[in-house]
Amino acid sequence: MKKFLFFLFLLFVIYLIGINTVPQYIETQRNPVKIAPPYSVSSEAKALYDRLDFIADLHCDALLWGRNLNKRGDRGHVDFPRMREAHVALEMFTIVSKSPAGQNMQSNSEDAFDNITPLTIAKGESPWNWFSLMNRTLSQSNALADFVENEEEKAIFIKSKTDLEKLISIRKTDKQVIGAMLGIEGGHALEASLENLDKVFKAGVRMIGPTHFFDNEFGGSAHGENSEGLTDFGKSAVRKMNELGIFIDLAHSSPAIIDDVLEISTKPVIVSHTGVRAVLDSQRNLSDTQIQKIAANGGIIGIAFFDMAVGEPELPNIIASIQHVLDLVGIEFVALGSDYDGSVAVPFDITGLPLIVEGLMEAGFSEDEIRAVMGENVKNFFLKNMN
Repeated sequence: MKKFLFFLFLLFVIYLIGINTVPQYIETQRNPVKIAPPYSVSSEAKALYDRLDFIADLHCDALLWGRNLNKRGDRGHVDFPRMREAHVALEMFTIVSKSPAGQNMQSNSEDAFDNITPLTIAKGESPWNWFSLMNRTLSQSNALADFVENEEEKAIFIKSKTDLEKLISIRKTDKQVIGAMLGIEGGHALEASLENLDKVFKAGVRMIGPTHFFDNEFGGSAHGENSEGLTDFGKSAVRKMNELGIFIDLAHSSPAIIDDVLEISTKPVIVSHTGVRAVLDSQRNLSDTQIQKIAANGGIIGIAFFDMAVGEPELPNIIASIQHVLDLVGIEFVALGSDYDGSVAVPFDITGLPLIVEGLMEAGFSEDEIRAVMGENVKNFFLKNMN
């Protein structure tokens, strides 16, 4: 009882002193940029980058940190002004509702202390969010909706193919208009309720990863303890996600879940942020067989930017990872999946994306291939598969 009371007292202290100051400090420590902006590239790379019609990224956790995404920040990796500066048309903002203490790529326990609880309290969120993963999820969903609304006509919350077509049409004459999609990292956010799938769909969620860093009601994580495939609940959830029009994100899923989802899903899948084992041999990354199965499913693979996904130095290995997917299955299956603001150190923030174009040019990619990687593949994937 004494330990419980001390824990409550500690949370109360975090709440009193933490608003604004603690989240800012934590984010600064957890989301560093190895090379600070501004970034420079060759005139040829800049010219090609400026010609790109549609730049997209499949994974960003900026909603977690409580920053105002309507304002240009001096920490973290992504906000709306920096998206515009980088000419990015579409960002997939993802919701993190729980993260285990001691988080690592090898093995994490579902029962470990949750890192997000003190952060939630320190941000000054409602007590209703302190111990409810679902409430945290809906809170971040509402935050994205508010950020988009604050932009008035300069941002679109992409929930349908019609929304995406509107974004594409408007950007032909106004590149200041940006699009935001919404995903969830880890099906534990649903709190084992299929009814909660309806709630998050209504809130705008269009992508969910079955697992994050630990095993949950869906099944095993790539970084969990049991390595199992989909549970009965997980299979039911996958089928309902197919019915609703929520894409399944296989990043962080155990190999058994990847196989199970590819067997039962009637819709193409996404791997929103990953590396490939041919470049960095890690349980975090996709094998050649998995890449081939995902391509056969019609899916799309987002290459992450941080060292635990691609290795060091990051930029050459990002290019090598993209090259490997191209060589193995074709250019149309690969995209950008930065994992910006995901508690990772990245080589550059979103305004550094021209560096990828320069790297692709130096590696011998054609302009059409560069356009595909930088966003055309994501655009075409969603145009083909969104409801």
